[in-house]
Amino acid sequence: MKVIVPVKRVVDYNVKVRVKSDQSGVDIANVKMSMNPFDEIAVEEAVRLKEKGVVTEIIAVSCGVAQCQETLRTAMAIGADRAILVETDAELQPLAVAKLLKALMDKEQPQLVILGKQAIDDDANQTGQMLAALAQRPQATFASKVELADGHATVTREVDGGSQTVRLQLPAIVTTDLRLNEPRYVTLPNIMKAKKKPLDTVTPESLGVDVAPRLTTVKVTEPPQRGAGIKVADVASLVDKLKNVAKVI
Repeated sequence: MKVIVPVKRVVDYNVKVRVKSDQSGVDIANVKMSMNPFDEIAVEEAVRLKEKGVVTEIIAVSCGVAQCQETLRTAMAIGADRAILVETDAELQPLAVAKLLKALMDKEQPQLVILGKQAIDDDANQTGQMLAALAQRPQATFASKVELADGHATVTREVDGGSQTVRLQLPAIVTTDLRLNEPRYVTLPNIMKAKKKPLDTVTPESLGVDVAPRLTTVKVTEPPQRGAGIKVADVASLVDKLKNVAKVI
């Protein structure tokens, strides 16, 4: 069984992001970048499925600038067998990424695509669902447990009321939630081994995909500074503040 795991290069979650002075976006110059945490969970799950003997090959895929190779090497250090970089300097929005992944699915014919439910930079939560629609494949989002057997995937997914278990016929698309697993620590020997694993580079043009942006960012601003808290004398004062000042009740 072949599995594709898309991974995205994002600003590290420990970094305090800053908005550019012209409010055109987030400043990423000289900022630490790393793999999207939800995608890291997806890679870990694919590796665990391979360790169980139900997956034979894991292909890590990333779309973006040349520096995404570092993210792919990290995925291979976790356990991916090979990697594909769709290299482009264009701004990639969820639909464009979904189209690129669809083209790679047509080429590689995987039985499963497992990816993070969302990226921590844009929080779009759209790529997996768009990919499932384009590929006309069943999908399970927000997965907290994944089991593969008899040509089907049984997925427990997070929903508002608790959890829901669905059974999908493969090939299928699965997006991961935080409770699915805890990614392993990447060891130095595995980092060295990852440098020797194959990494192919393609372009959107070679895949026949138009990645022109459909949306325009008008302005990006930082959230307002949070004001200092105040102490109230009693419950009546608290209710008065909530009702007349905060206007939340």
